[in-house]
Amino acid sequence: MIEKKSITWFLIITLLISWPLFIAPLAFKNMDTITKQLATQGLWAVAMWGPGIAAIITTLFIAKKPFNSLRLNTLGPKRFYLWAWFLPLGLTIVSGLFTLLFGIAKLDLNFTMIRDAMASAAGGGEVPVEIIVLTQILFAITLAPFINVLFALGEELGWRGFLLPHLMPLGQWKAILISGVIWGVWHAPAIMQGHNYPGYPILGSFMMIVFCVLLGTIIAWMYLNTKSPWAAALAHGSVNAVAGLSIVFFQPDFNMAFGGTLAAPTAWIGMALFIAWLAWTKQLPVQSQVEEAEATVG
Repeated sequence: MIEKKSITWFLIITLLISWPLFIAPLAFKNMDTITKQLATQGLWAVAMWGPGIAAIITTLFIAKKPFNSLRLNTLGPKRFYLWAWFLPLGLTIVSGLFTLLFGIAKLDLNFTMIRDAMASAAGGGEVPVEIIVLTQILFAITLAPFINVLFALGEELGWRGFLLPHLMPLGQWKAILISGVIWGVWHAPAIMQGHNYPGYPILGSFMMIVFCVLLGTIIAWMYLNTKSPWAAALAHGSVNAVAGLSIVFFQPDFNMAFGGTLAAPTAWIGMALFIAWLAWTKQLPVQSQVEEAEATVG
């Protein structure tokens, strides 16, 4: 049976923590661009822990369950961590290819975007742009996903570690869909400020919901197979690390709301195909985990 009280309190606490932090940059009108950008990133990084804090508070004080019910002491099958680490990179590459195929952006192996940025930086012209690009790619693929786990865990402890299992009595597909929609709506204050879909505050908010449902389905598949928020956090951290990696290969001034990034519609195709493959190979729904996930709530 679904625990409406726990879910309601989780959502209230999540929004009370995260949304003020998302909205706070609107007060930074008089700041210079760089300072405002850094302040915004800092506040939004803290906001990412809103769902995780809400999950902990609700678990301990509303549902009165032990902390280990959030399964931070669980890892699960290790092969899913490889999926979590490298699948986002593959989806990013697919997004980049479709961006070129649909003519949303043009290939630029001269790396004009990076060259312009380096030219305006002190001593930037002394470093070959190819070295900068290679370093950026290697960092995004190797270290960045694991560094990002520190922040992504805050979201995944809430969305997949708490909300998804609590929605499981509705059925696995419904639980995945509803948790994905809520995750997308949670981003609304940031999206309306130009995040992910610059120039499309309203349309972008709905596009974010589609993206979160698709990506959330994939991350849910990893969580349900490992029953660990760590696998979900690594996948989320990897997404944040590589989401815009293909942009460096495109000519500047293309419409990033519709191509080039992992949040753009060009990436939805790859995610939808991957989900279809999971369903076709009967890997989703994760039948062997349904009863156990429901038992965690019951």
